[in-house]
Amino acid sequence: MPGRTTSKPVPSAVAAALILAAFALPGESRAGDSVPMGPPGPTVPPPRTSPPSKDVTLPFIRSVLPNGMVVLVHEDHSLPIAVVNVSYGVGSRYETKGRTGFAHLFEHLMFMGTRRAPTKAFDAWMEAAGGWNNAWTSEDRTDYYDVGPPSSVDLLLWLEADRLRDLGPLMTKEKLDAQREVVRNERRQTSENRPYGKVELRLPELLYPPEHPYHHPVIGSHADLEAATVDDVKQFFATWYDPANASLVVAGDVDPAKVKPLVEAWFGSIPSRGKPADPKAPGFTDTKTTLTSVVRETIEDDVELAKITMAWQTPRHFGDGDAELDLLATALANGKASRLYKTLVYDLKLAQSASAAQESGSLGSRFTVEVLARPGASLAAIEAAVDKELAVVRAKPIGDDELRRAKNVVETGFVARLESVRERASLLNMYQAEVSDPGYLPKDLARYRAATKEGVKDVAQRYLLPNARVIVHAVPRPKAPAKPAAAAKEGTR
Repeated sequence: MPGRTTSKPVPSAVAAALILAAFALPGESRAGDSVPMGPPGPTVPPPRTSPPSKDVTLPFIRSVLPNGMVVLVHEDHSLPIAVVNVSYGVGSRYETKGRTGFAHLFEHLMFMGTRRAPTKAFDAWMEAAGGWNNAWTSEDRTDYYDVGPPSSVDLLLWLEADRLRDLGPLMTKEKLDAQREVVRNERRQTSENRPYGKVELRLPELLYPPEHPYHHPVIGSHADLEAATVDDVKQFFATWYDPANASLVVAGDVDPAKVKPLVEAWFGSIPSRGKPADPKAPGFTDTKTTLTSVVRETIEDDVELAKITMAWQTPRHFGDGDAELDLLATALANGKASRLYKTLVYDLKLAQSASAAQESGSLGSRFTVEVLARPGASLAAIEAAVDKELAVVRAKPIGDDELRRAKNVVETGFVARLESVRERASLLNMYQAEVSDPGYLPKDLARYRAATKEGVKDVAQRYLLPNARVIVHAVPRPKAPAKPAAAAKEGTR
């Protein structure tokens, strides 16, 4: 599942019962499925007026195997569920020119079998034990997760260790050809032939210069996927699929004392070449845009309604201003009382819907505003209305009630993910991967709690520049003129 890393850091708790008590609130598909802009998360319930408890932590036990793999165990016996989550430090930004799409391609190849677990056995054996699995790929990471009953933990760990050890060296052209076609079809189905999907493919190319690692879409190009060779794939696996470049989370109804020897037995003996160097983005910074003007493009698509997408380069995930932009996005377009929705949908009746988001990545983020136009609405009028609202938030702090509501929405989103053991495992691996601190949860939540109206205004002034952004219009493709009906021949009926 290709997509950006937009899975926001939200807290987890030891058990659902503890979550409900602490926060006073009432009361998962196969690799390659399309998940727009990153890993999935549960639906956020309506916000409450009372803030969550300030004492929010996510307990874990951390250890490091001799080969460099980080192991995190989160124990929670409230439900008979266990999760194994393996995160690899490789995403589309690690790919080389002419070989885009490899990170996501490997998300599929990792299910193609080994000597001990042949093709299709990975799924069949896991499902026979009552489990299921999935995976996702972003610019920054590739993540595999398995969910099952506690009795399946030994099998889940063995399957993950087996493919990390042997899948790459055993790659064949037949396996590569099969999955390369699956990925190419996925690109067609989820982007090229999906309404407005072409915008998602084009946006990173317009937003970042060719030298930036975020310039190309996660799913890659048809040409690069077709050009991939078995040796290319084997080298990619040998470089990035290394235990020193991975972190493993075992979460749920598990006993850490029993998990430890299992992890050591299955993963501990896998050899490592050492953690590969992160290429990062030399010459670029997340605090200064590379855009020097407004970049415009119009894309004709098989859609009924026009759509405007605006995008800006913004600070990286957890960077200065990232949390404030999250809150601003909520104030602008979360709910029918939000600024853009009220102005565009209710007052001016120019739009069907409006949305905004801070889509965060490890090297930088993008702030997007999307507006779906009403039939016949002027796109110029929509742009002018959006620009007017953005000018206001750059000039004047948002209201106390708006900030309070935005914080409640964000904190409620934190709570929503805490109810899922799978999400807690994902969070632990995210914090480990991005800030090298699985216990970062309280600091993460503190970013939002500490945000001020003045701080939100400041980041809007610094980053949502009217003359340094991308504006894409997706418009209905002109319909071909209807062919005239054939004239009836004289003398026929």
